[in-house]
Amino acid sequence: MTINGGQLLARALAQAGTTEVFTLHGGHLDAFLVACAGEGIRLTDTRHEASAGHAADAYARVTGGLGVCVITSGPGFTNAYTAIANSYLDRTPTLFVVGAPPIRETETNPLQGGFDQIAAATPVTKWAHRITDPARIPEIVALAVRKATTGVPGPILLEVPIDVMFGEADEHVVRYPVNYTIEARPAPASTAVEAALDLLQTAKNPVIVIGGGVTFSGAADALVAFAETVDVPVFYPGKSDGAIPASHRLAGGGLLALGTLPALGEPTPDVVMIVGARAGMFTGGRASLFPGARIVQIDIDASELGRMHDVAVPILADCREALLALTAAAATRTWPDWSGWVQATTGAKHAHRAGFVDETTESGKPHPYFAARAIVDACPPDTIFVMDGAEAPSWAEFFATTETPGGVLRLGYLGCLGVGPGFAIGAHRARPDAPIVIITGDGAAGFHIQEFDTMARHNIPVVTVIFNNAVWGMSIHGQEAVYGERGVVVSELADSAYEKVAEAFGGYGERVESTTRIGDAMKRAFDAGVPACLNVEIDPTVVHPITTMMLGDVTSTDEIVVPYYENIPR
Repeated sequence: MTINGGQLLARALAQAGTTEVFTLHGGHLDAFLVACAGEGIRLTDTRHEASAGHAADAYARVTGGLGVCVITSGPGFTNAYTAIANSYLDRTPTLFVVGAPPIRETETNPLQGGFDQIAAATPVTKWAHRITDPARIPEIVALAVRKATTGVPGPILLEVPIDVMFGEADEHVVRYPVNYTIEARPAPASTAVEAALDLLQTAKNPVIVIGGGVTFSGAADALVAFAETVDVPVFYPGKSDGAIPASHRLAGGGLLALGTLPALGEPTPDVVMIVGARAGMFTGGRASLFPGARIVQIDIDASELGRMHDVAVPILADCREALLALTAAAATRTWPDWSGWVQATTGAKHAHRAGFVDETTESGKPHPYFAARAIVDACPPDTIFVMDGAEAPSWAEFFATTETPGGVLRLGYLGCLGVGPGFAIGAHRARPDAPIVIITGDGAAGFHIQEFDTMARHNIPVVTVIFNNAVWGMSIHGQEAVYGERGVVVSELADSAYEKVAEAFGGYGERVESTTRIGDAMKRAFDAGVPACLNVEIDPTVVHPITTMMLGDVTSTDEIVVPYYENIPR
């Protein structure tokens, strides 16, 4: 009996536990695509390969498992490159399978070939490999899955040339591995655990800061248990919303809440336990959100321990294993009463209310702060929020919360606009009963607006809310702050009827011109049962505080102002 490479690929993925694959058709893939139904794999085909890649990425973020994207050669691969890089920088376990021209036709200027996809993928993947023998597909897939999901998670790329995909192997020589996945949870050294607790006990103002390592190690319950044992507030500035439920008394909020403490007259933290979060933009950069603090850092990647700041107690371990060990050891100790500090820090996430008390705007159009509040207030409690864009979703960040890991999806270190539709599609496949709302700007909405078609064809009733201010908000506000009105260049847009695009693809669309109409419009969008688009008019002059924060000191006379990065000394 013989079996072709596409059948072997489908069977191997199924044996690895894959039930969802995100794709866009290409002839290189047909032997695989036609085999998927027989292996219990559902195919969700998008209108652009980037969206297929983002969907696989989001599926991994919401499930905590592996996301799979299968795309065709050449432009299919290059279209998905942004999604691969996004997954790489945010460390999500994704498997990208890409087609290729026949191996035997190398250097013949073939269709959709002529460049080295493996070489191109190597800088933005944990591992990129070309499969050359159909019989070896299952064992290579198993190797790829293990690489993607163990240690530091991240994307893997497998190239399957068409002569390998369509080629046949004798089934009796094919080895189907027993272990596509393994439990790989390095435990912390007991001395490091005790040292961390010794340091924590000396703190007056301790905080825990968590990141994606908590999500992908399945450490949510272990995190809550540890935080409750020591009674320390938890902040989640990256990919870890919901690891501690937002309603929990120790939930401190995200980046803005943490950065607000000094403005509220509160001291900065003196001991910070960083759990599965990398130091960088989301922890305040080199300036840091906790200057002078002594740091305990837990990470499965030794290179992250002390990357930007000295670490008093580095712990190289899986986040879940480390938290379990810390909790067990902490339970034998007596802890200080930090209740006053907890109340002050967890209250910081509501400090924004004092800064926005007047809804009036220069244009008379809705103020984005109050529009965002109305949008989030109209969403059911279990809504998954997908944040896409710069300023637009940042307004919603004040209000969007979740009780479940994966309940808020947002831009990561790539700052990649346009992830929204793909993220929403992947989130729906991961959690089909959850309402899903994309909150995006009119700039970001233009990247992949064609995915309304994907949502309509696959019965994915995502509600997309577009903040329409006819500008690239963060861009134009940055230009005006640094250069004045003369600096406004290529940052203006048309006031477009985005809702009509959704309607044209079989969805529901509505334009919303006042904040008071948002609640009813959201209800109609949810009730439509099809992909919906609300085109919400927003005042273009209101500047979000995060924009001002990221611009730094624009009045400096001894520095060259560099938007979003450190200023350059003259």
